[in-house]
Amino acid sequence: MYSADQLDEWIAIPVDELASRARLPFLLVESREDVHRAFADDLWEDISSAHEAGREISLIVPLGPTGQYSLLASRINEEQIPLDHVTFFGMDEWLDWQGRPFELDHPYNLLGRFHTLFLDLVDPELRPPPENVIFPTPLHLDRSAEELERRGNLVATYGGVGFQGHIAFNEPPSSRWVSVSLEELRSSQTRIVPCAVDTLIAHAQRSAGGNVFAVPPLAVTLGMRELLAAPRVRLYLDTGTWKRTILRILLFGDPDVDYPVTLVHGHPDVRVIADRESAISPLPSAGAKARSPLPVQ
Repeated sequence: MYSADQLDEWIAIPVDELASRARLPFLLVESREDVHRAFADDLWEDISSAHEAGREISLIVPLGPTGQYSLLASRINEEQIPLDHVTFFGMDEWLDWQGRPFELDHPYNLLGRFHTLFLDLVDPELRPPPENVIFPTPLHLDRSAEELERRGNLVATYGGVGFQGHIAFNEPPSSRWVSVSLEELRSSQTRIVPCAVDTLIAHAQRSAGGNVFAVPPLAVTLGMRELLAAPRVRLYLDTGTWKRTILRILLFGDPDVDYPVTLVHGHPDVRVIADRESAISPLPSAGAKARSPLPVQ
């Protein structure tokens, strides 16, 4: 856990100095649409270059952010690039209170959303075969890891970053009753997890009109072992004020169990992309000396 003083030092760094001072490669773009375009471009580069080389690849992908998928589908259709050489691994999936997956057409089924937001927009003849779209399931927890190992062609993990630094549903695992070490978290595997309160609130606000009872209480997630196994890790932040503090923790902090995404420090090829609204300095900690002027919101 970082001290308030450490956090305030990082918060005080002007937004336009983040890239030059960050401990990880960082790209600042102006708008969330620019984040989505950068994400789509990165995915396109992997897909098109592998197609040209005649290589099969695997990609770990999120359902947040999502704005990149319609852009990518349009480009695939325009260029008529088939996706039969790509396996898409979803990084997580919602579960009901009994730890079971929802039906495909349920609004909290992420595999269903991946179809709606991306695959269904791709021309039918260009879509990947069903066996090349793999999301974690509690009915076979090790399936994703087994398929990743069998295929042996993972090239990148793409993801968003949660308020407390979760990537996929790898939320801070420690509680008053259990303590998970940094190395245990780093080697964590696909597992069922309870959703943190802040995650329930965030999704209730964004997609359920504030009804926290509509948001599933459990999820299944790829572990940090699977996510960090990719040769490249790319992280995208596009939700504005909600992500300003965790962005700075990610860019400047050491690996910390309380912020699981910080485990990307030490990975050989990481890049973080955020829009300006998500990168502006948040307010300092309560009790800190006032800064003047306060950052423009």
